Amino acid sequence: MASKPPFAQGTSIEHLKFGLGSVQSCTEEHIVVKFDEHGEKKFVLSIALPSLKKSDKQAASATKGRRKTTKATTAAVAN
Repeated sequence: MASKPPFAQGTSIEHLKFGLGSVQSCTEEHIVVKFDEHGEKKFVLSIALPSLKKSDKQAASATKGRRKTTKATTAAVAN
């Protein structure tokens, strides 16, 4: 039976060398992380796992492109 990968998609993580990033995908063998300042990197999970830790900080790549909805915007759409 397959085990659950250690990181879910969208999880904010911190890498010792590359800094803060967001998990794009994670399998039992590989993890793909989009870092704020170093772009997307693919790692062999068993090798990279000691260098990765979950972070409470929100990675910029995880929030990039989202717009805040204001009351004025919501009212304009409703009319």
